[in-house]
Amino acid sequence: MGGVTELFFIMLIIATAVFAPLGYFIYKYTQKNGEPFGEIEPHGDSPSFVNELAETVIHFVKSRLAKK
Repeated sequence: MGGVTELFFIMLIIATAVFAPLGYFIYKYTQKNGEPFGEIEPHGDSPSFVNELAETVIHFVKSRLAKK
């Protein structure tokens, strides 16, 4: 019977360690009115080299296709 009790406590310790980050996230999320990480910048508002390069390539391909 001692083996079952030991296994229970070991599993309880493992479960606590595994679910602690989830509990921390829920705690932080409820703490700041639904903003767990504070002020974040929305996607798509900041200029990006990759986005500008993609737009340039798309414009180039469209202009080449329009000439044919």
